[in-house]
Formats: sequence, structure tokens, C-alpha cells
Amino acid sequence: MAIGFQISGTGITTATIRPDNDLKAQHKAKIRTARFGDGYEQRSKDGINSISEIYNINMKNREKATADDIIKFFEDKAGITSFSFTIPDTNSSGDEKTIKVVCDTYSIQYVSGDYYNVNAKFRRIYGV
Repeated sequence: MAIGFQISGTGITTATIRPDNDLKAQHKAKIRTARFGDGYEQRSKDGINSISEIYNINMKNREKATADDIIKFFEDKAGITSFSFTIPDTNSSGDEKTIKVVCDTYSIQYVSGDYYNVNAKFRRIYGV
């Protein structure tokens, strides 16, 4: 599958949505820290999957019907139900990998005519 995600559901046209080329991934280590006197500290991973991943997705100049379907998809998922998102795999040459994400932050912006920008933040989850 190409980079992106598939939308479908009640009243939504099934389609693969490709984000714009300015896809941004933010990674942050989750650590536990115990601080002691004189600046000494011990650090350890917080959990099995200790790197959180946030993806900032931009979908610019989409037709109104497509933008409405994307927003409806996010509303139906309600930040609770995960879905598959295919991203570039930086650990191999030119390949992609599919991960599970949730989307609890998104916005729509009117551009002009029948065109809109949709922006979203996907958070990687582990499990269902």
C-alpha cells in the first residue's frame, strides 16, 4: 500500500487518503527518572514500547466531498478506535510499514471555492 490511510464507513466513500509530502514524525523517549542529591540521577525506559510517535498530517486543497469524508471518518473513530496508517520505513531502503494509530486532534480550514485543508495528529498505539 502507498503511504496513507483508508477511510470507509457509513456515508463515507471508501478511499485511500494520501497525506501531503510534508508528513512530520515526532518521536519522544518515555523514561522514568529518579533524582538524587548533587545532580545524580538514574534513568530507565518507561514500558515495553518506550518511544512515543506523533505524526502531523496535512491534506491540502482537497475537494469539499473528500474533506467532509475525512472529517466524518475521524468523528466516527472518535479518538478511540484505531486504524492502519502506512508510513515510510526509515529502517529500510524505500519501503513502507503499516502501524496502528488513533486521531483525537484534527481541523478543517476553508481555502477557496470547493477546496479545504484538513490537518490531523495521529498517535501511534500498540495493541488493538
